[in-house]
Amino acid sequence: MVLGALALGLFWGCTGRYPTDLGTDNGQLKSCPGSPNCVNSQADAADKTHFIPPLAYTGATEKAYSTLVSTVQAMAGSKITEKKERYLRVTFTTNLMGFVDDVEFYFPEQSVIHVRSASRKGYSDLGVNRKRMETIRSRFEQILKQANQ
Repeated sequence: MVLGALALGLFWGCTGRYPTDLGTDNGQLKSCPGSPNCVNSQADAADKTHFIPPLAYTGATEKAYSTLVSTVQAMAGSKITEKKERYLRVTFTTNLMGFVDDVEFYFPEQSVIHVRSASRKGYSDLGVNRKRMETIRSRFEQILKQANQ
């Protein structure tokens, strides 16, 4: 019983609380905290810790949206938690420790998709959020390229 309680405590300690302050506000995703466990395409480009380029696409927004949904659904540990017309929110949970990261995608009027990926717990993520976003970018672009051939 004690072991079960310890395991449950570790699980809840790794997942963190479900953020209620995410989404867009006047066309902006939430800023990253000062810690290096978050990337955001709307951060200042001079901020090498947090800035990551947005995803780009040509063609219909609806096609890009559905392609992005397919891309993230195919990734291990992903769960879509919110879908709106121009916004997608996904959580990624690691297999080993159950750490949860919140990933957001915002589709403004242009042919870009702004992104934000942040760990719920800890200070450093050892680059996991950046690597995940670059994996999503690569897979997303590959699927779009194949669809346009």
